[in-house]
Amino acid sequence: MRITHLILTDFRSYEDVRIELGPGVTTLVGRNGHGKTNVVEAVRYLSTLSSHRVATDAPMLRAGARRAIVSGRVQRGERTLTLEVTMIPGKANQARLNRGNAKPRDLVGILRTVVFAPEDLALVKGDPGTRRVFMDELCVALQPALAGDLADYDRVLRQRSSLLKSARGKPRFDARTLDVWDEKLADLGARIMHARLAAVEALASHVTRAYEDVAPGEGTCSLGYSTSARVARDHADGTDPPSPEPPTAATPVADLGAALLAMMVERRAQEIDRGVCLVGPHRDDLDIRIGDLPAKGYASHGESWSCALALRLGSFALLADDGDDGEPVLILDDVFAELDTGRRAALAGRVATAGQVLITAAVAEDVPEQLREHPDGHRLLYVTPGIVSDGEGEGKTHDR
Repeated sequence: MRITHLILTDFRSYEDVRIELGPGVTTLVGRNGHGKTNVVEAVRYLSTLSSHRVATDAPMLRAGARRAIVSGRVQRGERTLTLEVTMIPGKANQARLNRGNAKPRDLVGILRTVVFAPEDLALVKGDPGTRRVFMDELCVALQPALAGDLADYDRVLRQRSSLLKSARGKPRFDARTLDVWDEKLADLGARIMHARLAAVEALASHVTRAYEDVAPGEGTCSLGYSTSARVARDHADGTDPPSPEPPTAATPVADLGAALLAMMVERRAQEIDRGVCLVGPHRDDLDIRIGDLPAKGYASHGESWSCALALRLGSFALLADDGDDGEPVLILDDVFAELDTGRRAALAGRVATAGQVLITAAVAEDVPEQLREHPDGHRLLYVTPGIVSDGEGEGKTHDR
């Protein structure tokens, strides 16, 4: 899998630029603030309809522009597909697939990418929300249809939260209205939890191996899914009553839904009192451990970088093993300058034969020799404000 052409119109610092991308390693070289990260951000956006830098679309529009367009041609197995997204502030985004109108969510997952960026340190040190986004993006890459469940869950969560707030201080509140939203939230939440549990279980061994590679001798890294939900399971001999236990990837979706619904009933008074939804996958977390200790709060700065690297490299390995369309596109956004010599070499060694790697760097020398000697070649593109060119300082767009 790879992206072969990228066209940006009024996206970030680019009024109109067309870029041809080949296999192997492509390094975008430019000073900070000149727009090299904007290019890989656009590739990522075509993959997930989200940015790895900002939470909303508005900052991605060029100053003064009324809309931005990102278009790309993707080689996926034997197929060639053209994806296009138009971002319009205050309106729903528009999408096209092979020049025909499409729903934006139809594009999600066609192009698979794995991005490693300096912001990824927050996967270890940041809030649970960052790790939930990581899990959900991986789940959508594995199961694109889950994007619809995630969007529907957010909508139902907002509706239910609004209803809980309106119920505060109203002794005659009709709880039957809340029952309807409970069922919807539990149904969608169970599907999301099931996908996360399966993804984390599949990812865990890849992360453990990647951590051993990038941080030899620094212990082991393990993953788990942290949730307050408990599922009743019968004992094998049938002599004891069901024992509530944490769910696993083998837990049926129906059992997860029943567990969530039971928790909502149990905590309803507390939810109404606080006016927030206290039950569901929006409260869960990815449990990252080094040895027996949680990485957050205990890992050193170097260990945290190793964990973040292992999460992204593990994701790359998992997606490469999944399906027949080949490896995802690997994006390394200004990361080599952040890593020490050992971790830089370990990262380069792990991805030295990846099918397509897009790198951003302030200077070409930041790219390790293993990647500059990629079997499919190493190509430099120079970035100056609004321009991507083959030659340093030539002042022309790269448009073949």
